[in-house]
Amino acid sequence: MKKLGFGLMRLPLLEQNGEKKVDFPTVCQMVDDFLARGFTYFDTAYMYHDFQSEYIIRDALVRRYPRDRYLLTTKLPTMYLKEKEDMERIFCEQLEKCGVDYFDCYLVHNLNTNHYATAQRLGAFEFVVQKKKEGKVKAIGFSFHDTAEVLDRILCDHPEVDVVQLQINYLDWESERIQSRKCYEVARKHGKPIIVMEPVKGGALAKLPPAAEAMFKRYAPDASAASFAIRFAASLPGVCMVLSGMSDREQLDDNTAYMGDFAPLTEEEVQMTMTAADIINGAIAIPCTACGYCTVDCPMNIAIPEYFSLYNLEQRSKNGGFTVQGVYYKNLTRSRGKASDCIGCAQCEEKCPQKIEITRWLCEVKREFEDNYEE
Repeated sequence: MKKLGFGLMRLPLLEQNGEKKVDFPTVCQMVDDFLARGFTYFDTAYMYHDFQSEYIIRDALVRRYPRDRYLLTTKLPTMYLKEKEDMERIFCEQLEKCGVDYFDCYLVHNLNTNHYATAQRLGAFEFVVQKKKEGKVKAIGFSFHDTAEVLDRILCDHPEVDVVQLQINYLDWESERIQSRKCYEVARKHGKPIIVMEPVKGGALAKLPPAAEAMFKRYAPDASAASFAIRFAASLPGVCMVLSGMSDREQLDDNTAYMGDFAPLTEEEVQMTMTAADIINGAIAIPCTACGYCTVDCPMNIAIPEYFSLYNLEQRSKNGGFTVQGVYYKNLTRSRGKASDCIGCAQCEEKCPQKIEITRWLCEVKREFEDNYEE
């Protein structure tokens, strides 16, 4: 099986009547091309694209291809579990939304210390094991965002899982906040195959600071920056799949080109990624991947990922005076809460896989775009 998986979190969008909608015809074309080039793995989740991603993959893939042409993974959303009965209800809903009789892989979603406590209290691992026994799930596991110590505890408690999904990329490899390398080593110690998510860190490793971009271009003029990031993850022993949240056909064409006949990174290329990480860490203010988990149930409806993206662009492009980021910020605040509307409840920080101090950075966004911005 080829190592590139189609992540369905960041599908192509169209703007209609002031709202962004998934560009369904383009999704269908991308699914067709992905399968035609020999790739088979699709990854979705309950809440992706405002709870529509599972419907979209049903219509773009399941209803258009035989069941043996693809592998489909979705996840049990720990963040929406309150009672034990929620698991059966949501699982049945997911089967119906996806239009399948079984999932090739079913993951307990987004485990960290808090969500693991929920999973333990409700018996989530026992639930997915039962679904595997019933033949409604072929493989089980969990996706994870926390420290290596917590990961080790979960894998010691639940050796029955078949796979673990980790955030691994060269920018986070030595990060003490994300602990990509340490988590990878724990999974290897337990002998678990690894699915990689966020190999391009929400696009941060596709659009690099000029110095890092120039370094890669000198080495391989025709290779994309993203190709080094995805190949870094795919080169690691024990990694069975690398997910890419492809947002347009250009990204899909690029990814499938170099992953169709995959060549692991050379030692020189690995060293280049480490150099690039140093450059990027000096240029990115807020390491946000725009996953959107922080906005779930935000009482002030603040567009946190969008504001952080504008802030990062502002810090990289500002030369004094007018910048277009301020215009985009004001446009967004017409329908969403401003950064200054934050009440400091910090529930967003509990949900953030990147462990970002969101409330503190919202104060910086306020300073940049509300206190200092002049039309």
